[in-house]
Amino acid sequence: MIGLIQRVSSASVVVDGDTIGAIDRGLLVLVGVEKGDSAENVAKLADRVANYRVFSDSAGKMNLSVTDINAAILAVPQFTLAADTRRGRRPSFSGSADPKTGKTLFDQWCGVIRERGLAIETGRFGADMQVSLVNDGPVTFWLTA
Repeated sequence: MIGLIQRVSSASVVVDGDTIGAIDRGLLVLVGVEKGDSAENVAKLADRVANYRVFSDSAGKMNLSVTDINAAILAVPQFTLAADTRRGRRPSFSGSADPKTGKTLFDQWCGVIRERGLAIETGRFGADMQVSLVNDGPVTFWLTA
Protein backbone atom coordinates (compact mmCIF):
# COMPACT_ATOMS: atom_id res chain seq x y z
CA MET A 1 0.00 0.00 0.00
CA ILE A 2 1.35 3.39 -0.98
CA GLY A 3 0.66 6.81 0.47
CA LEU A 4 2.07 9.84 -1.32
CA ILE A 5 1.70 12.56 1.29
CA GLN A 6 1.91 16.26 0.61
CA ARG A 7 1.87 18.91 3.31
CA VAL A 8 -0.65 21.47 2.14
CA SER A 9 -2.02 24.83 3.17
CA SER A 10 -5.16 23.87 1.21
CA ALA A 11 -6.38 21.11 -1.09
CA SER A 12 -9.59 20.09 -2.81
CA VAL A 13 -11.01 17.47 -5.13
CA VAL A 14 -13.70 18.09 -7.75
CA VAL A 15 -15.87 15.51 -9.55
CA ASP A 16 -18.25 16.54 -12.35
CA GLY A 17 -17.86 20.20 -11.43
CA ASP A 18 -18.72 19.67 -7.73
CA THR A 19 -16.21 19.99 -4.91
CA ILE A 20 -16.58 16.73 -2.99
CA GLY A 21 -13.72 17.24 -0.54
CA ALA A 22 -11.64 20.17 0.69
CA ILE A 23 -9.28 20.93 3.54
CA ASP A 24 -7.19 23.80 4.77
CA ARG A 25 -3.85 23.07 6.50
CA GLY A 26 -3.10 19.36 6.61
CA LEU A 27 -2.11 16.48 4.35
CA LEU A 28 -3.20 15.52 0.88
CA VAL A 29 -2.71 11.76 0.70
CA LEU A 30 -2.80 9.97 -2.63
CA VAL A 31 -3.50 6.33 -1.74
CA GLY A 32 -2.48 3.45 -4.00
CA VAL A 33 -3.46 -0.14 -3.32
CA GLU A 34 -1.23 -2.91 -4.64
CA LYS A 35 -1.91 -6.59 -5.31
CA GLY A 36 -1.49 -8.53 -2.10
CA ASP A 37 -2.34 -5.63 0.20
CA SER A 38 -4.45 -6.51 3.24
CA ALA A 39 -5.92 -5.06 6.44
CA GLU A 40 -2.40 -5.23 7.90
CA ASN A 41 -1.16 -2.83 5.22
CA VAL A 42 -4.16 -0.55 5.85
CA ALA A 43 -3.35 -0.29 9.57
CA LYS A 44 0.37 0.21 8.99
CA LEU A 45 -0.09 2.95 6.39
CA ALA A 46 -2.71 4.72 8.52
CA ASP A 47 -0.32 4.70 11.47
CA ARG A 48 2.56 6.01 9.37
CA VAL A 49 0.50 8.83 7.83
CA ALA A 50 -1.11 9.87 11.12
CA ASN A 51 2.24 10.01 12.92
CA TYR A 52 4.71 11.04 10.21
CA ARG A 53 6.39 14.24 11.36
CA VAL A 54 6.23 16.75 8.51
CA PHE A 55 4.97 19.90 10.25
CA SER A 56 7.33 22.39 11.85
CA ASP A 57 7.67 22.80 15.59
CA SER A 58 8.46 26.12 17.31
CA ALA A 59 12.14 25.69 16.37
CA GLY A 60 11.26 25.31 12.68
CA LYS A 61 12.11 21.59 12.53
CA MET A 62 9.82 18.97 11.00
CA ASN A 63 8.89 17.41 14.31
CA LEU A 64 5.06 17.38 14.41
CA SER A 65 2.52 15.07 12.79
CA VAL A 66 -0.94 15.78 11.42
CA THR A 67 -2.23 14.23 14.66
CA ASP A 68 -0.06 16.52 16.81
CA ILE A 69 -1.44 19.67 15.18
CA ASN A 70 -4.99 18.30 14.80
CA ALA A 71 -5.06 19.05 11.08
CA ALA A 72 -7.16 17.40 8.37
CA ILE A 73 -6.45 14.84 5.67
CA LEU A 74 -7.76 14.83 2.10
CA ALA A 75 -7.46 11.23 0.86
CA VAL A 76 -7.60 10.59 -2.87
CA PRO A 77 -7.55 7.05 -4.31
CA GLN A 78 -4.91 6.76 -7.01
CA PHE A 79 -4.24 3.35 -8.51
CA THR A 80 -1.56 4.81 -10.82
CA LEU A 81 0.84 4.93 -7.85
CA ALA A 82 1.23 1.15 -8.21
CA ALA A 83 2.26 1.43 -11.86
CA ASP A 84 5.41 -0.28 -13.09
CA THR A 85 7.30 2.35 -15.08
CA ARG A 86 10.66 0.60 -15.36
CA ARG A 87 10.33 -0.36 -19.02
CA GLY A 88 8.92 1.08 -22.18
CA ARG A 89 6.93 4.25 -22.66
CA ARG A 90 3.63 3.16 -21.20
CA PRO A 91 2.95 2.25 -17.56
CA SER A 92 1.88 -1.24 -16.61
CA PHE A 93 -0.78 -1.55 -13.93
CA SER A 94 -0.27 -5.25 -13.31
CA GLY A 95 0.85 -4.46 -9.74
CA SER A 96 -2.34 -2.57 -8.87
CA ALA A 97 -5.07 -4.26 -6.87
CA ASP A 98 -8.28 -5.07 -8.72
CA PRO A 99 -10.90 -2.29 -8.41
CA LYS A 100 -13.09 -4.09 -5.85
CA THR A 101 -10.16 -4.78 -3.52
CA GLY A 102 -8.75 -1.30 -4.09
CA LYS A 103 -12.00 0.39 -3.13
CA THR A 104 -12.48 -1.84 -0.10
CA LEU A 105 -8.98 -1.19 1.25
CA PHE A 106 -9.14 2.55 0.46
CA ASP A 107 -12.43 2.81 2.36
CA GLN A 108 -10.96 0.80 5.26
CA TRP A 109 -7.93 3.10 5.34
CA CYS A 110 -10.18 6.17 5.53
CA GLY A 111 -12.14 4.49 8.34
CA VAL A 112 -8.97 3.87 10.36
CA ILE A 113 -7.99 7.52 9.97
CA ARG A 114 -11.48 8.57 11.18
CA GLU A 115 -11.20 6.19 14.17
CA ARG A 116 -8.02 8.03 15.15
CA GLY A 117 -10.10 11.19 15.49
CA LEU A 118 -8.67 12.97 12.49
CA ALA A 119 -10.88 14.98 10.14
CA ILE A 120 -10.84 13.40 6.71
CA GLU A 121 -12.31 14.34 3.37
CA THR A 122 -12.09 12.00 0.38
CA GLY A 123 -12.06 11.77 -3.34
CA ARG A 124 -14.29 9.25 -5.12
CA PHE A 125 -12.90 5.85 -6.07
CA GLY A 126 -13.01 5.26 -9.83
CA ALA A 127 -14.08 8.81 -10.68
CA ASP A 128 -12.33 11.29 -12.94
CA MET A 129 -11.14 13.79 -10.33
CA GLN A 130 -9.51 17.18 -10.51
CA VAL A 131 -7.24 17.65 -7.51
CA SER A 132 -5.98 21.09 -6.52
CA LEU A 133 -3.47 21.84 -3.81
CA VAL A 134 -1.11 24.39 -2.43
CA ASN A 135 1.90 22.29 -1.43
CA ASP A 136 3.40 23.92 1.66
CA GLY A 137 7.17 23.79 1.41
CA PRO A 138 6.98 21.96 -0.96
CA VAL A 139 6.95 18.89 1.24
CA THR A 140 6.16 15.52 -0.35
CA PHE A 141 6.98 12.00 0.87
CA TRP A 142 6.36 8.50 -0.50
CA LEU A 143 5.32 6.07 2.26
CA THR A 144 4.78 2.35 1.86
CA ALA A 145 3.23 -0.25 4.10
